[in-house]
Amino acid sequence: MVGNLAKYVRRRATVFSRFYAARHGATAVEFALIAPVFLATLVALLQTCIFLFAQMALQNAANEAARYFMTGQAQNNNWSASTVVGKVCPSVLFNCSNLFIVVQNYSSFAAANTSAPQMYSNGTLLAQSSYAYDAGTPGEVMVVQLVYPWSVIGGPLGFVLSNLPNNAAEMMGVSAFRVEPYSG
Repeated sequence: MVGNLAKYVRRRATVFSRFYAARHGATAVEFALIAPVFLATLVALLQTCIFLFAQMALQNAANEAARYFMTGQAQNNNWSASTVVGKVCPSVLFNCSNLFIVVQNYSSFAAANTSAPQMYSNGTLLAQSSYAYDAGTPGEVMVVQLVYPWSVIGGPLGFVLSNLPNNAAEMMGVSAFRVEPYSG
């Protein structure tokens, strides 16, 4: 019986040594182990880059909208919220019907509120009419906020950018300024 066991172990040892020495397909196995983490990192990186690029575009649009109010163009022409959004919306990146503007005036910069407004109520996107829109007058401190629910794709391995319902992330561009004297 010991002899049979020894023969079995010797045969298995040669099989294991051949398996250990074989290198065919090692690259495929190593790639299969690394690929999910690599692809998840790549997807997360691309999604974050696109989000940050869109955030920059939204901030530039908020600065442009602020110039309309700071120079009196919006006030003199009686522009509505949708008119201002239509003039500043970078339509290549955004669905302009989901871009909202919040315009408020304050007595001083210290009193100004730049916190993100609520975008959803019971899972439903609020309408533009739900947001404050006060065009202001010369000398007032104003805050212009452009707010957008950016759709995101759930990333692999738990990467999540969304902080709103419907897999969206709140994106906001803000500009605070004092309205210049203008003739109206």
